[in-house]
Amino acid sequence: MSPSSRAGQPAEPSDLVDVASLLAAYAERIPDPENPDQQVAFGTSGHRGSSLKTSFNEHHILATTQAICDYRRDQGYDGPLFIGRDTHALSEPAWVSALEVLLANEVDVLVDSRDGFTPTPAVSHAILRANGGRTNGPGLADGIVVTPSHNPPSDGGFKYNPPHAGPADTDATSAIAARANDLMRGALADVKRVADVSGAGRYDFLAAYVDDLPAVLDLDAIREAGLRIGADPLGGASVDYWAAIAERHRLDLTVVNPGVDPTWRFMTLDWDEKIRMDCSSPYAMASLIGRKDEYAVATGNDADADRHGIVTPDGGLMNPNHYLAVAIGYLFGGARPGWPETARIGKTLVSSSMIDRVASALGKPMVEVPVGFKWFVPGLLDGSFGFGGEESAGASFLRLDGTAWTTDKDGIILALLASEILARTGRTPSEHYRDLVAEHGDPAYARIDAPADRAQKSKLAALSPDDVTATELAGEEITARLTEAPGNGARIGGLKVTTESAWFAARPSGTEDVYKIYAESFRGPDHLAQVQAEARDVVEAALG
Repeated sequence: MSPSSRAGQPAEPSDLVDVASLLAAYAERIPDPENPDQQVAFGTSGHRGSSLKTSFNEHHILATTQAICDYRRDQGYDGPLFIGRDTHALSEPAWVSALEVLLANEVDVLVDSRDGFTPTPAVSHAILRANGGRTNGPGLADGIVVTPSHNPPSDGGFKYNPPHAGPADTDATSAIAARANDLMRGALADVKRVADVSGAGRYDFLAAYVDDLPAVLDLDAIREAGLRIGADPLGGASVDYWAAIAERHRLDLTVVNPGVDPTWRFMTLDWDEKIRMDCSSPYAMASLIGRKDEYAVATGNDADADRHGIVTPDGGLMNPNHYLAVAIGYLFGGARPGWPETARIGKTLVSSSMIDRVASALGKPMVEVPVGFKWFVPGLLDGSFGFGGEESAGASFLRLDGTAWTTDKDGIILALLASEILARTGRTPSEHYRDLVAEHGDPAYARIDAPADRAQKSKLAALSPDDVTATELAGEEITARLTEAPGNGARIGGLKVTTESAWFAARPSGTEDVYKIYAESFRGPDHLAQVQAEARDVVEAALG
């Protein structure tokens, strides 16, 4: 889809959400538990919705939190629960609602001791620190992050991280969602709740995370190189973290935009004229891109700082796939001698095949998994994955000693890694990517959407390889038809078709009446367009 003529332009008053109406709707609107659009539904990053659409309201959060309490009790998780929130307007009331239920259920809940916002990676870091590598036994900690990530200001989000500290898997989220919807059907009669939330414990998320950063990054090299760094929190939860990182580690780092406003009036509009804190979008990042020559490296994060955007003077905003390939090449190319020799590279099946070629050149094993960061969690936890990354600019990697840092996406360390790369090699990440292109070719990559109703989306998610009868794609022989990820055999919820120099993957959208077609070609943009066109034909034929 083509971007709007206003994409990348500053937001205007008419673009801003009415925060008062948003908050009133959160408290006043009662969801219909029989309406699928108003039920609790966990996607790859928790339950998301808007109070204005009656899809993220007080009833949802009360029921979901009670369901989490029931789930953790059934699992024997009796340690502390760390809870954080981002800067979305709905995050504050949802955080309070959750505390009312957690405390009524006598959960040892810990909130930020500074009464500040908490990035997703800081919650994951806290859980891992509390559990000390354990995933069994008494006293296990877990967590909740109240965030819809990069979604527009009208949205809210609520996600659960079990003791492994990463996104909950489908077994957990299915049980929690089913229980939450049952509780809503019962008019919340079985939800425990207190009015006073002052009994919550305190935890200094910021100090614990920021002080520990030298365990995962070479901050000495960054400081000694004297790099001038710009960090834009995009009005999100990392705002105080970046200021603390600059002070604590004595970096020449400027927080480019320290403002926090639930309307995000300081943002530039995304491709569809929506305000969206997507640090991988050149439209949402237009302000920072315009200042690229002021910094050796400039970076952005989304609202909960689990995603990263990298801006360089010579390359502007890097494509997320490009930066993942560079990061992997750097980390596995000798920058982390403390990592196990057997540490693997994790990528999602819709990430660029440039990563495959980089891994092959390094002689390092690569594991391709379905979409969703949860698939990287076991490997990051036990150190068998040195790095796990997905095409949507989310990734994490091991500490210098080869042990787990976070098992959820960490946009802060990926942003700082860009400065480490420049400090230790003398070249920007975008310069390194040009080297990869010279060695491996220049892939063209894009994602488009195609219409699909609910029945068609269900059929797409359930396809088998035998449903694909085509033998060629864009003039090349089809080499694989995948409905399971080659790295772990898990269902991908869609289809991937590969040839020698190209591939496409089709997956149903969880929120819209469309399916997404990801495609890439090492034969250029024209061949990519042919792949995209034929991909629709292949999918439509498979759907019958």
